[in-house]
Amino acid sequence: MIELIVAHPHAFWLSLGGLLLAAEMLGGNGYLLWSGVAAVITGLLVWLIPLDWAWQGALFAVLTLVAAWLWWRWLSTRVKAQKPVDAHLNQRGQQIVGKRFTLDTTLVNGRGHMRVGDSSWPVVADDDLSAGTRVEVIAVEGITLRVKAC
Repeated sequence: MIELIVAHPHAFWLSLGGLLLAAEMLGGNGYLLWSGVAAVITGLLVWLIPLDWAWQGALFAVLTLVAAWLWWRWLSTRVKAQKPVDAHLNQRGQQIVGKRFTLDTTLVNGRGHMRVGDSSWPVVADDDLSAGTRVEVIAVEGITLRVKAC
């Protein structure tokens, strides 16, 4: 068996590449993808240009690193350019910044509570505001909404 691998190193690299790609399909984390691609490219190059085993191993290592780096670079530019649709998902306070509501109760010393949907939120304002005043949420400070009269 060893004689067969030594006589046909391209078959070894192509088989290794196929096994790594098949394992990647089973796992799907991306760890084996670029090693599999590098092994296939190494196998094709060794088939065309006979190289010593040391050079084959070095070529495989370099191709793996280059492929992984190119993928990382491509992915990082895509992530930076992407604007998430649900940037405020699970951040309900951030979702209501800029919305307007009517105060149910009077704010005393600039503090009180306001109903938003089915929830009661602590509210802070710079001034005392009376019940029925239209307010706009301008910020969220922890679990407290900062409002101003509009």
